[in-house]
Amino acid sequence: MSTDEPTVVLVHGAACNSASWGPVVRELALRGVRALPVDLPGHGFGARIPRGYLGAQDAELLASEPSGIAGIGTADDVASVAAVLRRAKEHGPVVLAGVSRGGITLNAVANAHPDLVDRLVYISAQCPITTGAGEYHASPENATSLLHRTAGLIVADPAAVGALRFNWRTADPELLDTLQEALLADGTRDELLTYLHVQDPDESIVIDDDLARANPDTWGRIPRHYVRLPADRALPATLQDRYIAEADALTPDNPFVVHELDASHIGVQVHPEPIADLLHRIVTG
Repeated sequence: MSTDEPTVVLVHGAACNSASWGPVVRELALRGVRALPVDLPGHGFGARIPRGYLGAQDAELLASEPSGIAGIGTADDVASVAAVLRRAKEHGPVVLAGVSRGGITLNAVANAHPDLVDRLVYISAQCPITTGAGEYHASPENATSLLHRTAGLIVADPAAVGALRFNWRTADPELLDTLQEALLADGTRDELLTYLHVQDPDESIVIDDDLARANPDTWGRIPRHYVRLPADRALPATLQDRYIAEADALTPDNPFVVHELDASHIGVQVHPEPIADLLHRIVTG
């Protein structure tokens, strides 16, 4: 490929890794788009899988074993992604895209390194503007999120292990039904279980809201897109709309270009053709 063609750098969501982007990367490649999914620090091949998570599982060990992601947070994510962007930038423009919690990383990277990003794409992603990430989670706009009903996935005290620890290998039928409805209502149980199988059990609890809140002078000057998922039951459309409205109010001369896809929270990745078509249009337009 020539050095003036764009690279799409893809940031995963909570307790995920670069594997979650595999179907999308395949479809982008088949459309002639160069794409690179990243593993945030402590994720993917950089993760430490708790020993109690393996085999028949040891509930006592799962609840007490220190996490390999303990202490890793927003600043580490920024440094890691920025290092990738610098190398990608050598070959042409960079489009930085993220899904779900990955939007926090997009904000923080664009705040710190606006020169490394030519375009931002939020795919039903968090985009803190006026307050911290936790306050958005507890806001009225997020009240209908079905993730509020999945607390049974958490199998350790975050303060004790230094992370949010999820047991994605659960066999609890009620939890699995809730996850299906929340994450992949447009998919099959087999697709859900396959996706959960490649999730990371631990997620960082270190979010630096000062780094993540959008800065109008840096983040605010980068062209940006928001892919709105009206059917999302994990990050409701009401919260997506709040992020869009607050961002547009912050930088009215550079509003979001808003797109809509008929997809669930992870269905946008599991059934990749629509998002690949949209990203292709964004990078070629």
